[in-house]
Amino acid sequence: MQDSMLYLAYDYPLLNMFWTMMLIFLWVLWFMLLFRVIGDIFRDDDLSGWGKAGWTVFVILLPFLGVFVYLIARGRGMGERELRRAQDQEQAFRSYVRESAGTTSHVEELSKLAELKDRGDITAAEYETAKAKLLSA
Repeated sequence: MQDSMLYLAYDYPLLNMFWTMMLIFLWVLWFMLLFRVIGDIFRDDDLSGWGKAGWTVFVILLPFLGVFVYLIARGRGMGERELRRAQDQEQAFRSYVRESAGTTSHVEELSKLAELKDRGDITAAEYETAKAKLLSA
């Protein structure tokens, strides 16, 4: 067993291991770029159906050339579309948080104040002060 491990270490020097890691890294990077381009093709609302089909066929049949031509022809637009998508998502998130947090209206606040005054938790003067502060806000 130990002889086979020694043989493997001798047969696979450090430089070959580095080269293999580099190739794996480039392979993963290539697939990330390929999927990013295909995703951008299908997310772009400005492209017609035929345009999307054409770019997809070009990228699938000639992947290296297709991706590089797409990046040259539409690369700047990719960044702008991604930025616009991120801004739209942030806007949607902020409006969702605002709706979910929900602010109480002045009518609800006034009814709560009136209820506190009716129960005797606050005096009439405190009620009038809080009511004036609420109406001025």
